[in-house]
Amino acid sequence: MPTVTTQVPLNTMLADLDETLRALLKRELERHGFDGVEIVFDAPDKEWSSKLSGPTVNLFLYDLREAIEVRPIDWHPEAENGRKELRPPLRVDSSYAVTAWTRAVEDEHRLLSQVLAVLYAFPELPRDVLAGTLSDERAQRYPLRTRVAQTKHEGLPDFWTAIGGQYKASIDYVVTVSCEPGTIVERGPEVRTQTIRFLDKDLGRARMEEIHRFGGVVTDPDGEPVQNAWVVLGNVGWAASDLMGRFRFDRVKSGEYPCKVRGPDGSEAEDTVTVPGEIVNLTLGGNGKKPARTAAKSKR
Repeated sequence: MPTVTTQVPLNTMLADLDETLRALLKRELERHGFDGVEIVFDAPDKEWSSKLSGPTVNLFLYDLREAIEVRPIDWHPEAENGRKELRPPLRVDSSYAVTAWTRAVEDEHRLLSQVLAVLYAFPELPRDVLAGTLSDERAQRYPLRTRVAQTKHEGLPDFWTAIGGQYKASIDYVVTVSCEPGTIVERGPEVRTQTIRFLDKDLGRARMEEIHRFGGVVTDPDGEPVQNAWVVLGNVGWAASDLMGRFRFDRVKSGEYPCKVRGPDGSEAEDTVTVPGEIVNLTLGGNGKKPARTAAKSKR
């Protein structure tokens, strides 16, 4: 039976996202002469705005919800042979209301225009400003995509009403981040060899015959699995390798057999195998060398 392990990872993605946006805006605004602009993430209510002393850009995070249109469904392999799989992350749209605050309306509009240009210039957050866990590919498997000045999803709240503030021109800005679950499913080793014994009681004396299930893997010289390779086992028959390079023969009698494989590109390999015995790994294009084997015990 598969074993499910859950270890909730440390997750600081929202705080790291704030620091990333602060670094990006600071850098790009200063390049165009907007020095000394504060980048903050407070709720822009009346009490907060009354304490401002200089030009400020406010990014207020007002909504978090699953990005259904990019929801991943495939579990990610975490180990060889597909024995460990990691649950896909939750993709989350983090929505900010972006506003500019200055004493003069003209300066406010200039600052807000430049902020809009900066956010629009980066449909994906650049790696050189990613902070904390956002720079860790294990914590963020997908690029951090952004959307700016798009139509809000139906049902999203108007944050001015929520905070009781006076309406102000704002930019709606969305960054899609990933929340890792820390859930891993570990499966037992794949059974490729199986032995069945038959006992015939109708004969004058007892007779027992064994037949076996036998298989292996076809790989290329780099160790990558080869799909649709033809594997011929003596006079038993042939089988085709699957997506993971695996092949299998059923109802094989004990003995030694020549085993040959031919890949889709015409490359070949061969070996002599013993049934029952080891799981065979056939490497295409091995310059005539016998492929490496991995020892495995028969299941009885």
